[in-house]
Amino acid sequence: MSTRLVLFEDERWRDLRPLTDVVAVPALRFGGATLGERLARATRMTPLAVLVRAALAEPVSPAGPALDPADDVLALNAAAQPGEWLTALHAHAAPARFVTGGRIAAARLPAEIAAPGIAAGGDFERFLRELDAPEHPCDARLLQWPWQLVEWNAAAIADDLAGVPAERAGEVHASAVLLEPARIAIGRNAVIDPLVVLDARGGPIRIGVNARIAPHTVVIGPCVVGDGTQLLGGAIGRSTIGPECRLAGEIEECVWQGWANKRHHGFVGHSVIGEWVNLGALTTTSDLKNNYGAVRVRVDGRDVDSGATKVGAAIGAHVKTGIGTLLPTGAVVGVGANLFGGGAFAPKSVPAFGWWDGERMIEHRLESFLGTARIAMSRRGRELTPELARRLEALFAATAKERAGG
Repeated sequence: MSTRLVLFEDERWRDLRPLTDVVAVPALRFGGATLGERLARATRMTPLAVLVRAALAEPVSPAGPALDPADDVLALNAAAQPGEWLTALHAHAAPARFVTGGRIAAARLPAEIAAPGIAAGGDFERFLRELDAPEHPCDARLLQWPWQLVEWNAAAIADDLAGVPAERAGEVHASAVLLEPARIAIGRNAVIDPLVVLDARGGPIRIGVNARIAPHTVVIGPCVVGDGTQLLGGAIGRSTIGPECRLAGEIEECVWQGWANKRHHGFVGHSVIGEWVNLGALTTTSDLKNNYGAVRVRVDGRDVDSGATKVGAAIGAHVKTGIGTLLPTGAVVGVGANLFGGGAFAPKSVPAFGWWDGERMIEHRLESFLGTARIAMSRRGRELTPELARRLEALFAATAKERAGG
């Protein structure tokens, strides 16, 4: 008998919008990997299945051997953070369900009980709720809000990079400065140019494969720089940066999902930025209110008190901002929005596919948006696949009421 891992997305994915509108929760980048990868690493298991809502599900073959009737299944909520609570699960006999704060964090199930739920795919959470199984409280910590991706990120990076060898597979110029070099890992074919400072005194740094750190860039740990990403000058710290980004300027405590551009000056702080975002020159986020009060954030149509004093912007995939765009504290910018009214603060909440010219908000034309997305993705050697185009078209239709103000 063996234990097989299943990851599932629960109904609270909506509380992580706009980041989850076209990206499933397990695929969100956080710490040193994605949420799903972090759980797989913590359990030392390859997922048998990753179950997400039908709109984002892709047909995949089970990883490794098929589920054996003698197996049991460890089902983990993809929003759950690794920790000692995972070890405690094995003390309970299956079937068992583990809850925290009204959410299902995990379950242990015999294969024969789990199989119908796995077959149900995106309805797996409902399957678990309806299951006749003992329920136990646990102290798992689950991500719920976009700002938590930022608030918890530095500690997650430190945890993920703890014990990782400080390899030097890349090219480091003799004039680059590495502070606490034992905590700095540099991936294969990465290039650290002259006059770069990698400062790991506050936490570890990992530079990905084929990444480039250009002259006059200061990287402050804890920080993860994704494969193929280029940092092109400025101070960039305490952040997770996904693959194939092009970033410059001042970046503080952010999570970049990947394939994004910010090649010029401008401050972006305490923000989480989706895939394929392009922030024009001097785009700047505010992450602190003048009265130092807690920041309220618009989430899925309602205002939520974050309880945090530093909250920047949550920016969905494929957002474009023009030169001089200013984003207010706690801004939320929906997928596919286009902001080009520089010099004045943008609205605090911009709906998906909104088109803001500095004075008025209208609807982005879908075909024009898709054409731009195809060009942007081709510049990184990627394709806007028919499946992704259908997802974006479906989101455009589903968010029409939001753009209409309803």
